[in-house]
Amino acid sequence: MKKLAIAVIAGLVSASAFAAQGDILARFRVINIDPDVKTSGVVSDVHVDVDKQTVPELDFTYMITNNIGAELILATARHEVTSDLGSLGKINHLPPTVTLQYHFNPEGQIRPYVGAGINYTRFYNNDLHLPGGTKVNVDKNSWGGALQVGTDIAVNKDWFVNLDVKKIYIKTDVSAAGTDLGTLKINPWVFGVGVGTKF
Repeated sequence: MKKLAIAVIAGLVSASAFAAQGDILARFRVINIDPDVKTSGVVSDVHVDVDKQTVPELDFTYMITNNIGAELILATARHEVTSDLGSLGKINHLPPTVTLQYHFNPEGQIRPYVGAGINYTRFYNNDLHLPGGTKVNVDKNSWGGALQVGTDIAVNKDWFVNLDVKKIYIKTDVSAAGTDLGTLKINPWVFGVGVGTKF
């Protein structure tokens, strides 16, 4: 039994792909974007909502020190926007996000981290419209905060599994035919699982 315990501990130590100052961690995740919608004005009156989407995501973390990293998160998604009037169409958003992370156990097999940063969202490919065909416009640019918690779990010295949750703050003003219809806050929770390696 004692030999088995020593073998297990040795296996865990050998699997540790520790992150150190100067390393770049690259992760490929599958993420589920779950909007936490809040609205105002006419947009609120007709109960505008935004659907969930599952898409791929790529991110890179540069380790500034053994414990502190800066992460760039890259993904895009196309969402359907609905209301009491029916479907209003679909729109794409590209939300590159930068977070500053603290890694609690960079030399361990299980390496949890927390992060906070800033998000810039660009809306594009907008085909939103009212039931009569009038185009619905949104501000194309949004700036907001981002919060993050996650963990990397070493598989061997080169690869690890990643679990990650982010809260991203995204909002835009909505109008149609020159009339202000209110504000749409998307503010999604983003749940991710993936694999990563380091350079």
